[in-house]
Amino acid sequence: MNPYILATLLFSLGLGTTITFASSHWLLAWMGLEINTLAIIPLMGQHHHPRAVEATTKYFLTQATAAAMILFASTMNAWHTGQWDIQQMTDPIPATIVMLALALKVGLAPMHTWLPEVLQGLSLTTGLILSTWQKLAPFALILQVQNAPSTLLVGLGITSTLVGGWGGLNQTQLRKILAYSSVAHLGWMVLVLQFAPSLTLLALLTYLVMTTSTFLIFKYNEAANINALATSWANNPALTALAPLVLLSLGGLPPLTGFAPKWLILQELTKQGLGLTAALAAITALLSLYFYLRLTYAMTLTMSPNTATGPIQWRLKAARNTLPLAVATVSALMLLPATPAAVALLTH
Repeated sequence: MNPYILATLLFSLGLGTTITFASSHWLLAWMGLEINTLAIIPLMGQHHHPRAVEATTKYFLTQATAAAMILFASTMNAWHTGQWDIQQMTDPIPATIVMLALALKVGLAPMHTWLPEVLQGLSLTTGLILSTWQKLAPFALILQVQNAPSTLLVGLGITSTLVGGWGGLNQTQLRKILAYSSVAHLGWMVLVLQFAPSLTLLALLTYLVMTTSTFLIFKYNEAANINALATSWANNPALTALAPLVLLSLGGLPPLTGFAPKWLILQELTKQGLGLTAALAAITALLSLYFYLRLTYAMTLTMSPNTATGPIQWRLKAARNTLPLAVATVSALMLLPATPAAVALLTH
């Protein structure tokens, strides 16, 4: 892709998210979401591969449907209350519709079915943008909608953690596994949203760091499925030693970074008298942990066969920029001690 066009698209991507962040009016927020969607579509379809074109089409249709629902719900709210302000979504029906639309945008279960299919058709770089940056603008709106039914939020959260854990069990494609991982993590965030928004933000930030690190590790290893991970030990021993820690951190295993938000969310749910919900969420985390353990086993304890089925990798690789990978991986492993400071910062 022409670097000027690429720069324009990336600028538009940032602009759309910033407009949504800065808006208090539903029309402006909708406009930011649309700019965001239209900017990433050329990035998704740039390879002109049938799978990429299919993924781009599916993404466009789901995002257009969600945007239409947001516009419809905000217009209905303005009709009933005379308010276009995002925080004045006082009518329960528009609040429910807009929450379902935003759930469709980010990929919460049961509106998640587009996400694994779309992510599977993209390159790891575009998939990274879709899994991290594209979640920010809808989440900013989810945090601001005050009157969404609490039963709906808890239901979406539990369903997402369950589907995210269960759906990833029988996958062999890394991008699909990361898609179900995304669904599960979003479920944890929505679960505690109405009780402690600061914990939702903490979970979102840790998810962004850990997912960025995971995508960059797979991209560095040029791995698309579990079997391709078997060669990573011979190619990058140091990175392969750190990668399991990042994967287990995504699963929420103590004493790694991903454990902190899950523990604090379970604590908050228990305080709110939702002990059964907390127990169910903790059990679904075990499902997610299983497929992260599969990836860990494939990377560290599996030797590549002598008769390689894939293309032979040239040992002397071209120089690559590894700074983002190094920063993301170190952050994903070392942020646990900073959790109290992060919670205090997000609360005040």
